[in-house]
Amino acid sequence: MPTERLSMRKVREVLRLKFACGLSKRQIAAAVGIGATTVGDQLARARRAGLAWPLPDDLGDEALERRLYPAPAGGLETRPPPDWAVVHLELCRPDVTLALLWEEYRRRDPEGFSYSWFCEHYRAWSGRLAPTMRQTHRAGETLFSDYAGRTVEVIDGTTGEVRRAQIFVAALGASSYTYAEASWTQGLADWTGAHVRAFAFFGGAPRQVVSDNLKAAVTRPHRYEPGLNPTFQELAEHYGVAILPARIRKPRDKAKVEVAVQVVQRWILARLRNRRFFSLVELNGAIAELLAEINNRIMRHLGASRRELFEQVDRPALQPLPGESYQYAEWRRCRVGLDYHVEVDGNFYSVPYRLLREPIEARGTATTIELFHRGKRVAAHARIVGRGRHSTVPEHMPSAHRAYADWTHERMRRQAEATGPATSALIETIMRARKHPEHGFRSCVGILRLAKSYGADRLEAAAERAIAIGARSYTSVLSILRSGLDRRPKPRATDAAELPLDHPNIRGPRYYH
Repeated sequence: MPTERLSMRKVREVLRLKFACGLSKRQIAAAVGIGATTVGDQLARARRAGLAWPLPDDLGDEALERRLYPAPAGGLETRPPPDWAVVHLELCRPDVTLALLWEEYRRRDPEGFSYSWFCEHYRAWSGRLAPTMRQTHRAGETLFSDYAGRTVEVIDGTTGEVRRAQIFVAALGASSYTYAEASWTQGLADWTGAHVRAFAFFGGAPRQVVSDNLKAAVTRPHRYEPGLNPTFQELAEHYGVAILPARIRKPRDKAKVEVAVQVVQRWILARLRNRRFFSLVELNGAIAELLAEINNRIMRHLGASRRELFEQVDRPALQPLPGESYQYAEWRRCRVGLDYHVEVDGNFYSVPYRLLREPIEARGTATTIELFHRGKRVAAHARIVGRGRHSTVPEHMPSAHRAYADWTHERMRRQAEATGPATSALIETIMRARKHPEHGFRSCVGILRLAKSYGADRLEAAAERAIAIGARSYTSVLSILRSGLDRRPKPRATDAAELPLDHPNIRGPRYYH
């Protein structure tokens, strides 16, 4: 294996220990920390260069290196240097190193340059590239994603309302192959959807995604252990990728996409600055046209386009996409109520009654609601359209309305009867009005607990008024108590029937015939 050239400081020390101290090669090797063979090689070079100890005072390190390592007789110009752009691209391939590329170079040209010269001149060449290109990204390994700082106006053709569209940008590390699209927000649905469409655009999935720290990606920013959004994490599991959020205020962690964002802003958004768009579809069509030009443009330093590099380097290394695209789902935490139902988007879904008061994770898609307890799915329901409705699986209900927690039907009836006949009647009415009596537990328990805040007498009066006006909910009873209607004269059930029908303001049935 080729080794790095010995530093001139150590060469001077070898010569001093040999000629001034008279040590053997093995002693010098142990003192300097190099091999005995290297010591012998340096002494032989010194003899060929005609060097003696002490070295001249005006002999600097560069001059000493030229004496010890003279250029071939034919000069450097007789040996053409390697194609550094090819070397740079080859380093993007999995497990390829500079040592391997140097060995292949020397097999093609046995009189070629040394390994140290090869490494030194490659690093000098790569140092002239853009800062992000100096990073070596393995083929198909990393996708960088972020939103551009600029937005684009989209005009509603009907109302004239102007909305600002966000620009999502993603770039592959090895080839810089770029994807961009417009969306209305930087929210979770648009963020995950943009990644799904980016994977489809690339025709495969990388092994990791380096993303920005926006809320749609990271719920708890942290330098070492960021908390990922469950939906974004689920997308990563679906495609078999790892999510590595960039550190906060460390743009170099995602420098590749920072440059891609700059390219998109300069070569796409700047060109579209004088155009007017009346739909998101129209805007994305214009972006796609200019994006194709960017990916087909030859990059000056590498002598190839992003598309060419993508086809040669990144595409073969990407993971295949799963058979189905990721279906967007939102996750949320909730707690099981006394009626063994959890609330999701204003509707109620049942779980096994043994999970009362337990925390539950709800996963909601456009068509289904799945409920998980400690990572295990315990229930699945079709999503309900509307609000205030229940979805109950009969197997989730306790047999014979078994007592659970601290509340039973009997306890509710006893407490309602202790409060008064109106309260008892209201509770029974609420129970009978539900398809399953347990659906009314939330309202009934809430109503009975109002006695702690307002007293049993006021609750009884409020229940009597609620029955009279046809109110059947906890919020109605609470409103009566808060507004003090329970202290006013109670409406009679016959009041409505006793309203005079002969009145100047009442037209009567003949008016309509």
